[in-house]
Amino acid sequence: MTAIFERVNQSFQRQGMMQHLDARLVKVEQGVVEIVLPYSDKVTQQQDGFHGGAMGAVADIAGGYAALTVTPEGMEVVTVEYKINFLASFKGGELRATGRVVKGGKRIIVTTAEVVHVDDDGKTSPCAVMQQTLVPVPKNY
Repeated sequence: MTAIFERVNQSFQRQGMMQHLDARLVKVEQGVVEIVLPYSDKVTQQQDGFHGGAMGAVADIAGGYAALTVTPEGMEVVTVEYKINFLASFKGGELRATGRVVKGGKRIIVTTAEVVHVDDDGKTSPCAVMQQTLVPVPKNY
């Protein structure tokens, strides 16, 4: 494990919601983080598709951790706002959210996240796109 993966993973393991939803951290690089969210009854809406709240959560977390990769040690990030467009909902398979830093600054960080659905045969389809603003804050744990 690289130091940057370990830093993000330590924080990710503290995310009660992501742990409850069985999300997995699969990629961490400078400015890029990918998270997988498997389909289950924990993440569905009434029509059995992935819930928009689950898509928003995994996009927010992927973008947030991408931002964390460009902040100094001893700092965390918090989301100030995000805007998300839902493109489609799917059943089964998994969601893959990839967050990317657009602009990393000392006071604000702007990220994007793309959420795709991966079906059981490996076919990918767009689900959602997000833009996010975060602020660095001191780590308090």
